[in-house]
Amino acid sequence: MTNRLESAKSLYLRKHAENPIDWWYWCDEALATAKVQNKPIFLSIGYSSCHWCTVMEGEAFSDQAIAQYLNENFLPIKVDREERPDIDSIYMQALQMMTGSGGWPLNVFLSPEDLVPFYAGTYFPIEPRYGRAGFLQVLQALRNYYDTEKEDLQKRKGVILEALLSNAVLNIEETTEATDKQLLRQGWNTATKIITPNPQGNSFPMMPYGEIALRGIRFNFDSQLDAKEVCQQRGLDLALGGIFDHVAGGFHRYTVDPTWTVPHFEKMLYDNGQIIEYLANLWSAGIQEPAFARGISLTVDWLQREMTAPEGYFYASQDADSFPTPQDNEPEEGAFYVWSYSELEQLLAPEELTELQQQFTVTANGNFEGKNVLQRRKGGKLSETLEKTLQKLFVGRYGAEPTALATFPPARNNHEAKTINWQARIPAVTDTKMIVAWNSLMISGLARAYTVFRQDIYLELAIKAANFILNHQYIDGRFQRLNYQGEAILSAQSEDYAFFIKALLDLHQATLVERKQEDVEISANAHSQNFIENAIALQQEFDQYLWSVELGGYYNAAIDSSQDLIIRERSYQDNATPSANGIAIANLVRLSLLTDNLHYLDLAEQGLKAFRGIMKQAPQACPSMFSALDWYRNSTLIRTNFQQINTLVSEFLPSVMFAEISKLPEGSVGLVCQGLKCLPAPENLEKLLQQVQQSQTRG
Repeated sequence: MTNRLESAKSLYLRKHAENPIDWWYWCDEALATAKVQNKPIFLSIGYSSCHWCTVMEGEAFSDQAIAQYLNENFLPIKVDREERPDIDSIYMQALQMMTGSGGWPLNVFLSPEDLVPFYAGTYFPIEPRYGRAGFLQVLQALRNYYDTEKEDLQKRKGVILEALLSNAVLNIEETTEATDKQLLRQGWNTATKIITPNPQGNSFPMMPYGEIALRGIRFNFDSQLDAKEVCQQRGLDLALGGIFDHVAGGFHRYTVDPTWTVPHFEKMLYDNGQIIEYLANLWSAGIQEPAFARGISLTVDWLQREMTAPEGYFYASQDADSFPTPQDNEPEEGAFYVWSYSELEQLLAPEELTELQQQFTVTANGNFEGKNVLQRRKGGKLSETLEKTLQKLFVGRYGAEPTALATFPPARNNHEAKTINWQARIPAVTDTKMIVAWNSLMISGLARAYTVFRQDIYLELAIKAANFILNHQYIDGRFQRLNYQGEAILSAQSEDYAFFIKALLDLHQATLVERKQEDVEISANAHSQNFIENAIALQQEFDQYLWSVELGGYYNAAIDSSQDLIIRERSYQDNATPSANGIAIANLVRLSLLTDNLHYLDLAEQGLKAFRGIMKQAPQACPSMFSALDWYRNSTLIRTNFQQINTLVSEFLPSVMFAEISKLPEGSVGLVCQGLKCLPAPENLEKLLQQVQQSQTRG
């Protein structure tokens, strides 16, 4: 017997369709029903590739006694955070206020009359363990509290709501006035410290911090840290560590240790897009480690093979867990990726295994539950024989050579994973929904990688994905966030607007580069101006529906699609993805450079003013805001011909945009413009570069 979620488009929601819990969607009918029946709402938020979400679904949410009590005493609502990040953001903030930490699954208890939370937690086991109460005992205690402690309940909700409202307004003044240069230095120094190797805890990519740390190396700020070395080490940790799939490409979500060895095996599109862009920028900054180029190349192979829909868009994620055999009832974490020593002995010749052990952390005992996660011991270029050995492991996993496997069909759910006749291992389930924001991060990564490495496939994939979004993500003239098998749904949120506008700007810059193949060149040239026109049109819609006239900055959700929210947030915090406002403000500056429209610059100034207090008091929360400030203070436009752009665009010039002009001042190689003025026309490339370097550090 199934519940309401059986017909859901979301893979995460459908995973709960056979629970005995009477799940509702987040909708007006559910909220009204809870109010009429005076039932506190049990709101459970997660996502399809979340390991502990899967565990709780198989345990507590499948338990009959828990389901019976929950159905009788609460109104249970399931939300996919990837569909509704605006809902997730509000209640995650409440969880962090109550417990000091966050995570998924996010389980929150709301008062039905006003949707204000009064209790929150993450994973709840069936029986008390891991220092956590059993879920049924939690439910019983909370229902008793809701019924008998009305006065305390109202006080508790009042404190939480006041804190949420205060955070939404961001009424934070600078305690001491700081110059923009001081703020930039503070933000850069904070981010650099955050990505400095830490001997304790988990290891996350944290690309927004890496981005501002790398941008800031050109300033020569006084610091005890060697920022360039720190940025290089972050790249090495990613490209050499177990977080990278050295056999088939793609980066996992994070590692559970400080040595970058054992990953949490899910692969998220948003991580991979940001990492590709970061590694390409490291290369363009002169840190040309062969492992960086290999990491990008293999990840694009994985993207094309496993994560690209026939229509051209990119899938959202792949699970951490997979089934070792079709007979297994529950999937195992990492089963698709790890290697027992006996498997390696069977697949490889003795000399191949010896060389693998010399370059990778492979032992008889393994480094993950008796098996081996491949992690490189050092950088440099791998030998041809070792690359062939890794291809043998690819065959052991997929059942075919990489060159013979252009596409690998996704397992879209557990049933498909267990019933399709796979040639080798059973793959992890792929969430095939299209999310505009995440696709945009990958488009930007591919565009930057193309300008640096000039591999046509990088640009082709980026353009196809962008064109799908442009052609399919509008309903009645309004931008939509998701696409399920050709159907666009749900109004776009701020991250969708901001990230896609950035992607369009990045594609515009990439299409100014000389192409190797004529058909690619024609396609790119045909779209170059179109990318700018679409960015301008989308920015207009973004401003109309999400800009806060009173406070500055962009709300998370549009004014006509946020009536069911207790507050309207303006996201400034960077998490696994950059903050929408940080990217949006940088976009405004970039648009002002390309269009000479000072209205964009005015909005950027208002946005930075709105978040300045946060930047001063909590620089660790908002690295993307400092990148936006860098763009605002040091933005530079190089107007020159196609030949000069082709030479310069692959350099690491983090606050520069290029514009092609056919007619230059006589005896000049281009014009360097900063803000509202252009510098004297330089007569050679050396002088132009001197002007560019000065312009990029003037703020």
